[in-house]
Amino acid sequence: LTVLNAGRRYLRAEELSGKVFVTSGLGGMSGAQAKAAVIAGCVGIIAEVDEAALLKRHKQGWLMEISNNLDHCIARLREARKNKIALSLGYHGNVVDLWERLVSELDTTGELLVDLGSDQTSCHNPFNGGYYPVQLSFEEGKQLLSSNPGKFRTLVQESLKRHVAAINKLADKGMFFWDYGNAFLLEAQRAGADVAKKGANKTEFRYPSYVQHIMG
Repeated sequence: LTVLNAGRRYLRAEELSGKVFVTSGLGGMSGAQAKAAVIAGCVGIIAEVDEAALLKRHKQGWLMEISNNLDHCIARLREARKNKIALSLGYHGNVVDLWERLVSELDTTGELLVDLGSDQTSCHNPFNGGYYPVQLSFEEGKQLLSSNPGKFRTLVQESLKRHVAAINKLADKGMFFWDYGNAFLLEAQRAGADVAKKGANKTEFRYPSYVQHIMG
């Protein structure tokens, strides 16, 4: 319902074949995102740093394909988008790398390859394993979190700034991004990312929350 209603509200589209939804998280509640994309008929690319979560969703049949290669992900995205095939593709890697690759594709080809975007990392708990920084692998991140939580926190905040910068570039070209109620925008703001709504007070963000704007 969230994905379908996002399409209706932001894309003015009653059906989402040929549209692309990019997000992250295949753990607890976020695991439903892959299935939601296919039910909605769109192309869903979902990034997940934890291979165990990725493999679990694939084994359960909630995720159609898995890849750790961004070149392959972009090729599959283009193919499924062109042929209007419903697809859920799990990218084993950091979602920041995926967003930045989509920016690179826009810069080099002029193509905006994503229509809808969101995030379901556990940003309500970003400094204790809910969000992993793009600068490190998953295993390196776990080790740093254990050995130097202060450094881990700094890297998370730097990663959040990169995360938002990439989303902003794509949103400026027409992608519609929303907050999934996971404190992503709040933590990004605390990290110093550009998420403020221009001309509004500091508690308002440039991107909407699914609660008020989509499910409402």
